[in-house]
Amino acid sequence: MSGIVDPRLPAGGAVERPGDRARRSERSRGGTLGPVGTVAAAVVVLAVVAAVFPALLGGGDPLAVHPTDALQAPSWAHPFGTDESGRDVLGRVVAGTRASLLVGVLATLVGASAGVVLGTVAGLGGRVVDAVVGRITEVAFALPLLLVALVVIAVTGPGPVPATLAVGAATAPGYARIVRGLVRTARRSQVVETAVLQGRSPGVVLVRHVLPAALWPVVAVATLGVGQAVVWASALSYLGVGTPPPAPEWGAMLADGRTYLLTAPWTSTFPGLAIVVLATAVTVLGRAVRRSGAPR
Repeated sequence: MSGIVDPRLPAGGAVERPGDRARRSERSRGGTLGPVGTVAAAVVVLAVVAAVFPALLGGGDPLAVHPTDALQAPSWAHPFGTDESGRDVLGRVVAGTRASLLVGVLATLVGASAGVVLGTVAGLGGRVVDAVVGRITEVAFALPLLLVALVVIAVTGPGPVPATLAVGAATAPGYARIVRGLVRTARRSQVVETAVLQGRSPGVVLVRHVLPAALWPVVAVATLGVGQAVVWASALSYLGVGTPPPAPEWGAMLADGRTYLLTAPWTSTFPGLAIVVLATAVTVLGRAVRRSGAPR
């Protein structure tokens, strides 16, 4: 009887634990985005194409004014209708993808870069430095993100570049807090202690051991932050301190169409949907990338 192997047991006769099957399934899916992530990736790719090659997705000249065609309902000639100046809404939505996506990506880069610097200084500095940076980030967290962005714009003035810097500055404390914790954890790791005992210089230890442990989580969070940055950049344009008219931008289009919500709702509906779809797609894609690509 000792030579008989129970066919229900895996090779080697080891008993399968309840979580083993789920972990094997997760490993087998490693590197894939899943159906939802694939759809989100397709939406993001479409947005990038619209930003780089807007003419490929149709629509008229986003700046061409035709007063006789003002506030026309969606039709074959104008699938998204026209606005109060007779401009094609589809053309303006497509053209506005570049401004919204560019501001979202650049603002995320600004916020993540500033957060890495602040978090690294706080994590590696002494108790006083850590306390100062910690108080700054706590004050920034106590204020609404939009208020911080408006304060920055009040100093720099309105425009797309100040809006990018404002959103980046408002999101930097979140990244700084993440990096600070990761850097402090990495400093106490066995790898870093071994490198120090081997006589490695502080710069080498920082570049080779500390920062790599902190950068991957920041990249994963930054992919989620792009969608949030798109929303906040559109909010600033809605308030009139972002991209100036008549340049097509989704938040500014929402502001222009609010007067016609009852008579011509399409002037605000389609720009609003563009903001929601792009922000959702980027966020879902970021979560999918973090799940499938995170080091295990």
